Amino acid sequence: MQLSKAEEQLMKYLWKLEKAFMKDLLDAFPQPKPATTTVATLLKRMKDKGFVDYKLYGKSREYYPLVKKTDYFSKHVNGLIKNFFNDSASQFASFFTSETNLSTSELEELKKIVDQELLKKQK
Repeated sequence: MQLSKAEEQLMKYLWKLEKAFMKDLLDAFPQPKPATTTVATLLKRMKDKGFVDYKLYGKSREYYPLVKKTDYFSKHVNGLIKNFFNDSASQFASFFTSETNLSTSELEELKKIVDQELLKKQK
């Protein structure tokens, strides 16, 4: 199951806040703020998809994510690699490093990350 762009934006705020009432979510948006009804509709769709839930406090709902940010984006990256790079992580890495205008220091940092993962997997 996937989120629309608008749902994903709202989910990013919820991940950051960890739990939030409608007012907190509206406050997180930049100007011009969306209508309360728009956010309520997005939250309902996200609940129906199994991404969020809420606790009732009287008439107020405190929303919280059911899906971790890392899990959501991991699934997207894996899907991207599968669908656009023939399920080849090396093709993805080649494209990513050559087409994104990374600086030498950014490439060095990526190399460190890969080297650290290799060390973990060798143990």
